[in-house]
Amino acid sequence: MPKVIIVGGGIGGLTAALAFHAYGWKVEVLERAPQLGEIGAGIQISPNGMKVFRALGLEYDVAENGFLPEALEMRFGRSGNRIFQIEARRAIVERWGAPYLHLHRADLVEVLTRSLAKRQPNAVRLGAVCTGYDNTKSGIVAKLDSGERLEADLLVGADGIHSNIRTQMLGADHPNFTGHVAWRAVVPMDQLGDLVPPPTACVWVGSRRHAVTYRLRGGKLANFVGIVEDDTWTSESWTEQGTKEDALADFKGWHPVVTNMIEKADAHYRWALFDRAPLERWSDGRAVLLGDACHPTLPFQAQGAVMAIEDGFLLAKLCSETPNDLDAALAIYFDSRQPRTSRVQAASRSNAKLFHKRTPLSRLLAYGPIWIASKIAPAVIRSRQDPFYAYDVREEPLR
Repeated sequence: MPKVIIVGGGIGGLTAALAFHAYGWKVEVLERAPQLGEIGAGIQISPNGMKVFRALGLEYDVAENGFLPEALEMRFGRSGNRIFQIEARRAIVERWGAPYLHLHRADLVEVLTRSLAKRQPNAVRLGAVCTGYDNTKSGIVAKLDSGERLEADLLVGADGIHSNIRTQMLGADHPNFTGHVAWRAVVPMDQLGDLVPPPTACVWVGSRRHAVTYRLRGGKLANFVGIVEDDTWTSESWTEQGTKEDALADFKGWHPVVTNMIEKADAHYRWALFDRAPLERWSDGRAVLLGDACHPTLPFQAQGAVMAIEDGFLLAKLCSETPNDLDAALAIYFDSRQPRTSRVQAASRSNAKLFHKRTPLSRLLAYGPIWIASKIAPAVIRSRQDPFYAYDVREEPLR
């Protein structure tokens, strides 16, 4: 039985662990945190991600505490006037082959953790900091800060944008600060009164900022993400809080649904957004990267986590279908994934510009054609998501 060590117990790392186990590998996940979990925030899992969970037998477990939006829509942030709305739920399944789901991150991590524990007990080691690796003739050795050395056939760096594995592989560098700062908050729906967000995946657009609202846990929670152009805040920490007053100031004059969510939230987390240009390689011997370790993605296409989910499944599939030539498997993995993740990164950057139009004329030129298309040719709007949502990583062929 081949063994894989996965550095990082986030969504991408846990999905990779489940996929490798499904293909017959022994799995060890090294997580530096003392406990597994995700900070309270929402996440959108589009059909291409749900297809992976279907393949792993987890589709219904993942969906159990989720929320199926009635539509995908865009509104003006101040007036609330709708620019477009396209039906979701059944229409999404019919077009793209799987549902579109809103989840609390903690719920998704819990499902993945519980499933892995059932399939391979004690696969996750908490408080284990992997500082680097050594390639050997027979495989690879993971080096821990405790001095321990762990042998495996493959090491997967799923350790995020500040990956120790990537640093050893490609050298120290710094991700690019985008000039955008994100706010996030989660509020119980019963605290919002009549000013509740619509039961949709809703983007609210405005000058130099935008917001996204949607519902979680069957509609019991409301999730808010606000993105503001701001070069004065550069902290990346997801656990660092800003103030309610600053968040309200950033969205002053916006629709009451948006400002009410900010007002009623107990905590307002704030972090700077960074990304990185596409890398020229993702592997070194038997060490390989996935997710934010190799392609950190801005949240404006809602595909960052799903790209890591796809990475983990395809990596396990390729390494299992060419078990006697892992070098070839890793080359195919890079050749398959790098163009796709680069396209998603580019689309996310493009959306940042689309959502932040500064002048009435630029908004008319950008949103007028979208509004017209939504009225006379809604299929055109749907087709913009085909390259992302129609993709099925399970069908990616060997090359």
